[in-house]
Amino acid sequence: MTSPRHPNSPRRAPSISFPAGDDAACRGDGSAATARLGVVVGSTRPGRRGPGVADWLLDVGSAHLRSSWPGFSLAILDVARFELPLLDEPTPAALGSYTHVHTRRWAAAIGACDGFVFVTPEYNRSLPGALKNAIDYLFAEWHDKAAGLVGYGASGGVRALEHLRQVLAEVKVADVRTAVTLSLADDLSDGGVAARPHQCEQARRMLDEVASWTRALEPLRSP
Repeated sequence: MTSPRHPNSPRRAPSISFPAGDDAACRGDGSAATARLGVVVGSTRPGRRGPGVADWLLDVGSAHLRSSWPGFSLAILDVARFELPLLDEPTPAALGSYTHVHTRRWAAAIGACDGFVFVTPEYNRSLPGALKNAIDYLFAEWHDKAAGLVGYGASGGVRALEHLRQVLAEVKVADVRTAVTLSLADDLSDGGVAARPHQCEQARRMLDEVASWTRALEPLRSP
């Protein structure tokens, strides 16, 4: 069981090398990485649980990656801190012609990742609009990268995860089978995440799958 932490606490791990100027929005586990997995926090509302869930994953996942996948690291990308408005680019993302500073900043952060873990609540049987909006902003930056999924909600966020899988397929993100689901009633509180042993094991298994697929997809990402 992980020690509880307030979900909106400003815990900051040592910064790693993300694009210049993004230290406030990206933070990692401090390791020297050859493969970076971005933990995308998809909820933006006040009082959200996402940052606490992401911190829990950083704790569990970083230790596992250090022992089982040397060279891999986790870094949190909080959608809220990138301050993306509703999609306002005048041309489709598939053209890669980004005109706004906020888009280029988001594109640089996503482009710097080799794979992802998406942390999302379930809102009305789907993912948050802010997460869908953030995905829609970009195209090529997502391509040929693996992703794991962590959901939370009254039913563990499972319906949000199933919808998210469909969205990710369209931008050529390969989502792995194993996902982590956390119950609002049983696993989350105002103090943070109190995960049960099987959920910690699911997180480690999911990261194994993401890491192995990240390596397998590497030739497709090479210029």
